[in-house]
Amino acid sequence: MISLRYIIKLNIKNMLTILLNSQHLINLSLLIPIFGILLPVLIIFIVFFYESKNKKNKYNALIEVSKNMKDSDEVKDLLNSFRQGKKSNTDYRKTGLVTIFTGVGLAAFDYYGLKIDIVFGIGLLVMFIGVGQMIAGYVYPNQADEINNAVESFEKK
Repeated sequence: MISLRYIIKLNIKNMLTILLNSQHLINLSLLIPIFGILLPVLIIFIVFFYESKNKKNKYNALIEVSKNMKDSDEVKDLLNSFRQGKKSNTDYRKTGLVTIFTGVGLAAFDYYGLKIDIVFGIGLLVMFIGVGQMIAGYVYPNQADEINNAVESFEKK
């Protein structure tokens, strides 16, 4: 009778000889680019799958809640709150100020430390992007929509 240890050792030895054989090594080297291409596609598929599942569950919960509500105005308000989703609280003035000083820091790092003109130019570029963001924050304030919605909801009552 052959022992199990001998079979396991024999299988591992055969597997190693197959892997180290040049023909099979070429086949294994082709798997790396295939996985490199398919893995991001798989990740994107997983993200979209769970995002759609989340939306489906949210709307199913909305239907269940609306079945129990008697006032149609409350259902409409609830539906509008689901449609709007999350509001981004982006203040361009704040992000512009942070970006300006990031650019100033890069320019100072180059001027006092590295002495390479490229990093100084990148710092100036980042700084001027921040200036543009600050100007956009003052020209297009994001609070107007919130004020309009509050006034409209007050006028309905």
